[in-house]
Amino acid sequence: MSGSLSGNLQSPLRAGWTAKLVTALLWAVVAGSVVFWGLRLAATRALPSEAAAPVSRLPDPVDPAAVARLLGASAVTAEAGPAVAGTSLVLTGVAAGYSGGGAALIAVDGAPPRPYRVGHRVQNDLWLQSVQGRQARLGPAPQGPTTLTLELPAPPERLPLNTR
Repeated sequence: MSGSLSGNLQSPLRAGWTAKLVTALLWAVVAGSVVFWGLRLAATRALPSEAAAPVSRLPDPVDPAAVARLLGASAVTAEAGPAVAGTSLVLTGVAAGYSGGGAALIAVDGAPPRPYRVGHRVQNDLWLQSVQGRQARLGPAPQGPTTLTLELPAPPERLPLNTR
């Protein structure tokens, strides 16, 4: 009888130690997880201050007139006479649509070029009437006679490729 009694007492003792061991392991996993996520959270909070390095120098601003000269911008050419006396208009770019619509980049009196859509006012008494190909037509009203035509210069000739 003593053999069966000692066998019955040992299995509850083993079950108690097993439960305690499993509980200790679970708490160790929880503690490791808390430490891991705490360190990870602390690292992500530190990144924005390190990543925001001060900019030492900004690049120099671009001179629009120099870019326009580099791209071959031409002076104003008039069809029916000057629309505005004493003003200088330079066409620096055209985005033409199918039916005369689109936009043009026009520099007024040496200022940086600004985009103007067809039908919008360029100056007090000068409207962009249409754009087509490499030309922009302006007049005293959105619709009506054209008094000024601005034209981009012809693109430079391309050198032939050496083919062997």
